[in-house]
Amino acid sequence: MLKKLTSIEERFTAIEEQMAVAADDYQRVAQLAQERSDMEPVVRAFREYSELQDQLAQAESLRDGSDPEIQELADQEIQELRPKIEELEGKLREMLIPRDPRDRRNVIMEIRAGTGGDEAGIFAADLFRMYSRYAEGLRWSVDVLSQSETGVGGFKEVVFQVKGKGAYSRLKYESGVHRVQRVPVTESQGRIHTSTATVAVLAEADEVEIKIPGKDIEVDTFKSAGAGGQSVQKNETAVRIKHLPTGIVVQCQDERSQLQNKQRAMSVLRARLYELAIREQQAEQDADRKAQVGSGERSEKIRTYNFPQSRITDHRIGYTTHNLPAVLDGDLNELIEELATQDAAEKLAS
Repeated sequence: MLKKLTSIEERFTAIEEQMAVAADDYQRVAQLAQERSDMEPVVRAFREYSELQDQLAQAESLRDGSDPEIQELADQEIQELRPKIEELEGKLREMLIPRDPRDRRNVIMEIRAGTGGDEAGIFAADLFRMYSRYAEGLRWSVDVLSQSETGVGGFKEVVFQVKGKGAYSRLKYESGVHRVQRVPVTESQGRIHTSTATVAVLAEADEVEIKIPGKDIEVDTFKSAGAGGQSVQKNETAVRIKHLPTGIVVQCQDERSQLQNKQRAMSVLRARLYELAIREQQAEQDADRKAQVGSGERSEKIRTYNFPQSRITDHRIGYTTHNLPAVLDGDLNELIEELATQDAAEKLAS
């Protein structure tokens, strides 16, 4: 650990020197500044750790003296320093856990109604509201890219962008199958139904990272449709893009111009291709690893929302809370913190 921390400190010093030399190259300075910002908390903690270790060594050397009063003071200082060093050492180990390079990115989220008919669509709308309120609380922006309504206040599908610092680091744990157990409004006999909706969380990718040649896509245009499928536009402003190598299809129809819809559809397509590339890379690095947290597999039932008991259970970590109304109103911090803590613990253990 100390060897790794020393190399980080050396790199930190080298970056500061490079920033001074490249002062006129604004793009280079910005890149170096970002790297320096990422390292600064670790370097600051390591320097404090080194200083405490020096103080401990000095105090231990004073214990060998002949003056009993000085020995007593040295023992007292040692007793105070050792817990601080142990605590700081634990923090440094956590800081050295490899970070997901996507954590700082904005996200594109896709919510789709699963089994359960109209109730599944209503649940999909509930989830969209939950994430929108959560983003609002963090002062993140939410921008709907595409939606297909059911006509009864629900969504067959809604795709939206969340912009905010660290959006992916918090929302990445939401990928998977969400299950709801409640009595639908349309249920006359008061029976509890089980419905599902799937959530996909994609880190946004830019054009430099994911280049899509024109020959690899097939673009179709059509008239935008409202709830029930009726046409709401006279002109063909809606855009559907098919990525030929992978078969991925994306469409966008909520903007008024064809160009805007195409730009948004390309943004979603890049995010999906970026996610695909990351998954393939992770599979190559460790084909046997099956993470309990943050794996993003849509086939996994990750969470159950039980209305009769006001209970939410996250099945990946076995965590239950009876705070369902607040969670559906956007109070996701408790759940996300538990997931992030478990994820960090597993990475630290490995």
